[in-house]
Amino acid sequence: MTMRRLPHILALLLVPSLVACGSGDKAPPPLEPAALAAVVEQPGVERERLARAVDELFADENAGETRALVLLSEGRIVAERYGEGYNRNSRLIGWSMAKTVTGVMIGQLVADGRLRLNETAPVPAWQRSGDPRGEITLRQLLQMRSGLRHTEAGSPVYDSDEVRMLFLDGRDDMAAYAEAQPLEAEPGRQFEYSSATTVILADIAARALTDNPDPAFRRKAVRDYLHTRLLDPVGMKSAMVEFDAAGTLIGSSLMHATARDWAQFGEFLRNGGAVKGAQLVPRGWIDFMKTSSPRNPAYGAQLWLNKPAGGDARGEDMLFPDRASRTAFACIGHLGQYVIVSPGQKLTLVRLGKTDGEHRARLRERLANILAVFPRD
Repeated sequence: MTMRRLPHILALLLVPSLVACGSGDKAPPPLEPAALAAVVEQPGVERERLARAVDELFADENAGETRALVLLSEGRIVAERYGEGYNRNSRLIGWSMAKTVTGVMIGQLVADGRLRLNETAPVPAWQRSGDPRGEITLRQLLQMRSGLRHTEAGSPVYDSDEVRMLFLDGRDDMAAYAEAQPLEAEPGRQFEYSSATTVILADIAARALTDNPDPAFRRKAVRDYLHTRLLDPVGMKSAMVEFDAAGTLIGSSLMHATARDWAQFGEFLRNGGAVKGAQLVPRGWIDFMKTSSPRNPAYGAQLWLNKPAGGDARGEDMLFPDRASRTAFACIGHLGQYVIVSPGQKLTLVRLGKTDGEHRARLRERLANILAVFPRD
């Protein structure tokens, strides 16, 4: 090979690289001012990258409709954005995120000595001699392994126990509907995610707080306790809870609050049940809620964990164990409501909106992208 041919050969070798630089590495389009404004000037990470991850969530039709997003880093709001027609004062439903609030309230009643975690659940309908449901413990109810027959989502939808309890024949006395179900498995042996189970917990809470069966007394006792001991100290001033006609808290589904207030609840969990140094529930109770159920590693006690689904609940992961720390956990509600807490990253991420089941995986991907902007713990 002559030295004179070498420059021509080198030029040919460089052509593919030059083509790639001209086509595949295009700079992303500039962000709209409103998208950048959703992130504070110094979020602790690259501002534009975080704003772009948030913007992609709102813009992605395949991730559903995002109505509110609040992201806290070390307790400070670093990103906040709302969909059209919503703002920081909009009170939005959490659906099954309410289950975690109910779970914390049960923990407070246990700490007060009114309930006992490892004893059989004090449900009068189960106390007749020979009734095998009398063996169900409070722990088993919290971990969704009571053994009670239940269909959370059925086809047609009006046949599911959740819909029947909330909106059809069970709606006036939801606890009575839930507590009337027979066993389909030995208590403790099978994981079965169940909104009815959490309504039973709410009924147990009401009975622990008052002996008066009058619905008005039950509502007042639970509302006063919940606000005085949990919601108000946490900072959830906007929180609104609903009750059925029998005075039972609909603790499985019907709680409403602003995105900022849902974020305050996430921070309370991130800090082990404490607010400004005041321990509202024993730290050990929050640790229990974050401990995998014996029948599903991805579920604790009224709380989802960032672990692969397994045990009796094999299927689609509820979070993203391959994309974020296994110590992360979340309150998760119907149609894509999330309060995601990543303790190692010191993050709390709230997303409220409407995403159908077929698009839930895409939504989780977008949420994981936002967390991934921050250093992994």
